[in-house]
Amino acid sequence: MKTNDFFFELPAHLIAQYPSGKRGQSRLMTLDRVTGERTHRMAADLPEILCGSRFLSPAGEKPLLVFNDTKVRKARLIGVSLESGAQVEFLLIEKIGTASIPLSPSWKVLVQRSKRRRPGSRYAFFDNNGEEAAQAEITGGEGEFRFLDFDRPIDDAWLEKYGHIPLPPYIKRVDAPQDAERYQTIYAKETGSAAAPTAGLHFTREILDSLSSLGIGSAFVTLHVGLGTFLPVRSENIEDHRMHEEQFIITEENASLIEKALAEKRKIIAVGTTSLRTLESAIKLGMRDEELGIRNEELGIKRGGGGTSIFIYPGYRFKAVDALFTNFHTPLSTLLMLVSAFAGRELILDSYAEAVREGYRFFSYGDAMLVY
Repeated sequence: MKTNDFFFELPAHLIAQYPSGKRGQSRLMTLDRVTGERTHRMAADLPEILCGSRFLSPAGEKPLLVFNDTKVRKARLIGVSLESGAQVEFLLIEKIGTASIPLSPSWKVLVQRSKRRRPGSRYAFFDNNGEEAAQAEITGGEGEFRFLDFDRPIDDAWLEKYGHIPLPPYIKRVDAPQDAERYQTIYAKETGSAAAPTAGLHFTREILDSLSSLGIGSAFVTLHVGLGTFLPVRSENIEDHRMHEEQFIITEENASLIEKALAEKRKIIAVGTTSLRTLESAIKLGMRDEELGIRNEELGIKRGGGGTSIFIYPGYRFKAVDALFTNFHTPLSTLLMLVSAFAGRELILDSYAEAVREGYRFFSYGDAMLVY
């Protein structure tokens, strides 16, 4: 299958540059992947929608929503070249171990015009008052990434003080104070992501309370969004693309909740593509395949930590997830390929075309879609 098969035209004015005026006030398209029926609702209607018969188990039990509770790290840094004085933007992706300077980790980073950033280039980082907070040196590289070696420990506390929220490149503005709150889910817990699991941005405390009061269950996984989020698919054939590995964690408590729902044949609804990828990576292969005679007691979810580089595109057979609550994704992206695998490429592209006609807002701060 060709990468260009996942292109669609999107007017620039539909790329959301700011969040909705109030969290939870986004629009919601629902898509029945069996009948192709679509409706236009609001994200706040989700609890009511999930009480419908389509989302009940054979025994009439309500679904289980699975959220990603990762927390976005303030991983965007503005450096000043000690050679030219030019400002350079870095995005810290992950620590890569002990660097040559004692106690100072080296970080794998994405950087503007990476080919110009050669080993030995040095940069200074400043606070809001113009006081120097750190220096760093590029020590090497790997493809599009560079290794940045700081002169002091750089941890989440330091980044919280000196870093910026890493807004995606299609948001054409600098981060504002509101982004520190709005580009974070209200249930974010485990720091480690370089981007938000944006489907979760629509949920308010009121929506979560409403879901709970209606008997709709919730479970949490943690997947730290990393390299794959930022890199385009450059291969002509999608099968040749390789995803970077991301780390996930599922606690004993949450694994048990998910397993119980699977055994009871309740619908599993992934909130976001990161939750879906975690579930599809963690479920024991074949455990829901009734055609193979698998018994319910053999259902299983991997406990603890793990890594996943799973790439889901049309032809993939889903094992854990029955429905997906997600945002609208960028053309030619692995995320668009994932939702196309879930509902069919033509149906998704037709639904996206309708979203354009209806004036839906796209991408991280945009509107939502429920595919079931």
